[in-house]
Amino acid sequence: MTGRERGTSPRKLDHIRICCERAVSYGFTGFEDIRFVHDALPGIDMDAVDPGTEFLGRKFAFPLFIAAMTGGHPDTKILNRHLATAAEKYGIPMGVGSQRAAIEDPRLEDTFSVVRDTAPHAFLAANLGIVQLRDHGIEWVERAVEMIDGDAIAIHLNFLQEAIQPEGDHDATGCLDALRSLCEEYKYPVIVKETGSGISAETAGLLRGAGVQAIDIGGWGGTSWAVVEGIRAGEGTDKGDAKRIALGEGLLEWGIPTAVSLGEVAGGGPVIATGGIRTGVDMAKALRLGADLCGMALPLLQPAVGGEELLNVEIDAIILQLRAAMFLTGSRSIEELRKKRMLVTGVTREMMGSHWESKDGY
Repeated sequence: MTGRERGTSPRKLDHIRICCERAVSYGFTGFEDIRFVHDALPGIDMDAVDPGTEFLGRKFAFPLFIAAMTGGHPDTKILNRHLATAAEKYGIPMGVGSQRAAIEDPRLEDTFSVVRDTAPHAFLAANLGIVQLRDHGIEWVERAVEMIDGDAIAIHLNFLQEAIQPEGDHDATGCLDALRSLCEEYKYPVIVKETGSGISAETAGLLRGAGVQAIDIGGWGGTSWAVVEGIRAGEGTDKGDAKRIALGEGLLEWGIPTAVSLGEVAGGGPVIATGGIRTGVDMAKALRLGADLCGMALPLLQPAVGGEELLNVEIDAIILQLRAAMFLTGSRSIEELRKKRMLVTGVTREMMGSHWESKDGY
């Protein structure tokens, strides 16, 4: 076992601690430039609004996806239990954090398996990095899915984060071929997810051409791994890793804003929108732009640390905001919401260029 592998589990705890204690959001999602046209006479009953959705053949009461965030260290087990309790209670899907640490050290498996134990009926997505897929093949994918009795495998792309980490994986060669082989051989749905830098139309085309069944865009404007890894570097010995700190600062502006990425990717297959979605109104905008589910991590992580009651309060608020946004656009369902007119302005419209003009209703 290499030094880098020995550091996987402590690194996971570092990430959770930094995300809970420090300001790690950076940039803009693009939703700031998007506004629904208010319906002053909606003509519907808000209590009858149905925010249900469908994803990969499963129906969910709400389009909220508890995005991958934790696991792989003994201290994270309770967090996964709280999150899984919410997934079961609200009938919403959940993804776990990268399972690499538990595959390397089976003593950590219960920090992930607790999710299925707690949420026997929930849709659960296992999680593994694309470099681990390339290096270890379908065997590691099978172990990850079996660990949580999962319904799908999410293969994450986090090369910006890896570029900044001194222990990171800096070689991306052969990854697309490995992904194509997985999609050809594996019986469970394959989701590919970015972790904060967004996915372009070109990359989405490659992914779908390889057989990927769903894409999680993981856009820029939410939790910044350039910030997180820069903080980690600054906490190192002596005065910290100056080169890594500078690299993190230099990459702060790198990425595709979530709304822009969603505009490029939506329409070609199932899409999860993550990256800076903080409210039910943000969710409504993402759904209007073509998302099937909306993922949240940081907004749920901090309440989950405080316990199940605080987490439930946060989720209830998000759902109520979404229902209100649907009501105020006269939308009885998400399908109706997708037909409502929106105003897209500023930098977001500029970044999308003529792409916006080609879509009806903007």
